[in-house]
Amino acid sequence: MPIVQITMWSGRSVEFKKKLVEKITSVFEELGIPCEAVTIVIYEIPKENWGSGGVLHSEKFKDIK
Repeated sequence: MPIVQITMWSGRSVEFKKKLVEKITSVFEELGIPCEAVTIVIYEIPKENWGSGGVLHSEKFKDIK
């Protein structure tokens, strides 16, 4: 049973996450794994709790929602 863990910035819509889960699941189905066996967990991290290159993502990517 595959378990996919996705870590992304918080703030995406439920519709976006639904589509993401559907598309990732379809990749496994193409590989012969039934969709019922696929588990996907989404971790949402606020941009102010995420940094790279010494800069918080809330500053580095302030124009990206």
